[in-house]
Amino acid sequence: MGGTFSQIYIQIIFAVEGRHNLISNQWKDDLHKYIAGIIKGKNQKSIIVNGMPDHIHAFVGLRPSMAISDLVRDIKNNSTNFINDKKFVKGKFSWQEGYGAFSYSHSHLNSVYNYIKNQEAHHKKKSFREEYLELLKKFEIEYNEKYLFKWIE
Repeated sequence: MGGTFSQIYIQIIFAVEGRHNLISNQWKDDLHKYIAGIIKGKNQKSIIVNGMPDHIHAFVGLRPSMAISDLVRDIKNNSTNFINDKKFVKGKFSWQEGYGAFSYSHSHLNSVYNYIKNQEAHHKKKSFREEYLELLKKFEIEYNEKYLFKWIE
């Protein structure tokens, strides 16, 4: 009997609605663990979840039976409910529409892991906008500015 074997590594990036700095240091670790739990609960491999007050990076080992869009939808829906149920923010929390998904080879695991782990140091040098546009350029992804995240300048 034949099996399915794969090696798919995806970095997923998504932002807080309005790009507000709502993810507080007081509960960000709980959020990251919760998102990692969602990924594991979908039988995917959570390599690392980290981010900044206005966006999240999740690095995932993806099984081919899971569509990236379904995984991101579930991460965003469930984590939104988690944040709102815990009343971590005043008012209603939500993520912006859309996301970025970038694939990597096995040889890039350590560098992507460290990049995501060191987000705070990285963003002292580069804004989220600069980071995201650089990824789109690096991966040669064509885009229309009007469909990108809403940026705070």
